[in-house]
Amino acid sequence: MFKNIWDLYLRYQEIINYLIVGGLTTVISLAVKYGLLFTILDASDAVELQVAIISSWIIAVAFAYFANRIFVFHSNSKQYLKEVSGFVAGRIATLIMEMVIMWFFVTLLGLDSNLWVIIWTIVAQILVVIGNYIISKLFVFKK
Repeated sequence: MFKNIWDLYLRYQEIINYLIVGGLTTVISLAVKYGLLFTILDASDAVELQVAIISSWIIAVAFAYFANRIFVFHSNSKQYLKEVSGFVAGRIATLIMEMVIMWFFVTLLGLDSNLWVIIWTIVAQILVVIGNYIISKLFVFKK
């Protein structure tokens, strides 16, 4: 049985590792965002909401780059600047996507209770994880 599980892991290693790293990145991002929003920042304030999103994004992207480079895509590229800039550019695109989703639902529609912030953050994170994988696979860590 263990051999079957191991064979399955080896077959889908990149996707499984990406989901693990993505899950850890999401936990880091959410912990920072919720830590800020539920303590010193207010989600009903549009600027403070965006400050929380950007702060959590910066910390999560730093972790995600190194984790994806090492554990997911096993990059040996010596073109660090090109790789990092592509990674950050892709993450900026998905950050903007997240910011638009949160602005639309939380700020514009006024769904700013803690429960709605959690719901829309989860929806946004699912879309961000999918987008980040596609960008990383096709453009940043291509082999």
